[in-house]
Amino acid sequence: MSADVGPATKRDEAPPPPPPADHPPVREQSPDGEPGVPPEHEQAERPSASREPAGDGQPGRPYGREQATGSVGGRAYGAPGKPLARGPFLFGLVGGLGVLTAIALAQMIVASLSTIILVVVAMFLAVGLNPIVEALQRRGLARRGAIAIVFIGVIVAFVLFGLAIVPPVSKQLTEFIDALPGYITELSNHPTLRKLDAEYQILPQVRTFVTTTLGPALASGIMGAGLVVLNGVFTTVTLVVLMLYFLGSLHTIKEYLLKLVPASRRARTRAMAEEILTGIGGYVAGNVLISAIAGVLTWIFLSIIGVQYALALALVVALTDLIPLVGATIGAVIVTGVALLDSLPAGIACAIFFVVYQQIENYFVYPRVMKRSVDVTPAVTVIAALFGGALLGIVGALLAIPVAAAIALIIREVVVPHQDRI
Repeated sequence: MSADVGPATKRDEAPPPPPPADHPPVREQSPDGEPGVPPEHEQAERPSASREPAGDGQPGRPYGREQATGSVGGRAYGAPGKPLARGPFLFGLVGGLGVLTAIALAQMIVASLSTIILVVVAMFLAVGLNPIVEALQRRGLARRGAIAIVFIGVIVAFVLFGLAIVPPVSKQLTEFIDALPGYITELSNHPTLRKLDAEYQILPQVRTFVTTTLGPALASGIMGAGLVVLNGVFTTVTLVVLMLYFLGSLHTIKEYLLKLVPASRRARTRAMAEEILTGIGGYVAGNVLISAIAGVLTWIFLSIIGVQYALALALVVALTDLIPLVGATIGAVIVTGVALLDSLPAGIACAIFFVVYQQIENYFVYPRVMKRSVDVTPAVTVIAALFGGALLGIVGALLAIPVAAAIALIIREVVVPHQDRI
């Protein structure tokens, strides 16, 4: 029987070759026309898509997330609770740390208040001397040369003040110490004192008091006075050095601070800052000029009437005249009291001179010198000086008026226009 070779059937066809390993398996067409998913990918995705049954009425979570959050034996740890940041314990802890931080910052500020005041005064003086530096620059000098001239002038002013104050004080102290034995001898020879000493033994008690109490107290007082003098010298040198640094880098500091302002508001802020600095500089320069006028006129008058230490007393008047409101009166009272100790006519003449001069200064000199510096009403000036003096003493009274002028400018240029637009 011969075998007939018929056409090849599907059973006899060879199976197609498997796809290469570097190519992904061919996806089958899904019934809706979208590409299918390979069987192995379908098997891989199926466990992660399955969810556990919800036991507490909540929708189940995928098994894959279960494994990510941690599970033991297929059982999850449970649903996470509220975030810890919303808990009362952490809120109280953060609040307590904030309070402790605020207290620590306040203690740091109080501990370094003297240094802060020193830096503020140095910056204030640098801003006040800057118009003189700029005036020298307009005359053709370089800024470094102008700063050097102003700095030398400040040093000379301090040296002259020391030479005018220290020699009279030391001379008076030396004369008192030399005359003290004579005073004691005169007291011991007085008949009334002899009678009292014979009855109550006053002189031995005085000697005991001097040797046991007054002597150590004077020694400690002299040491304390020496420390005060050294501290004053150190503070003065530090103030002058800081003022020199601020005066040299004033433009750099100003430009750096302006960079912290948004660019859209930088031009307006620059204009306001320039006006504030110009006002502060004018106020400092004007105040120094008024004090210099008061000191020179006082020196001339005291020299004419023959009061001792006229230059030292004139410097006291110039220094106290820097204090707003009460400075001129304080200087006048001190000089008048010293003149009264010298002679009664000299004291009366000094009282009349200061009354007349203060009227001239208040109504003629001050308005003309300060008309281009600060724009503050008299009531605001008085209130600002009172608050500044209560907070920081003499330094606060000196800084109060230009600070009030700056606040008034900000209110006028920023707050009032904003309120008008609402």
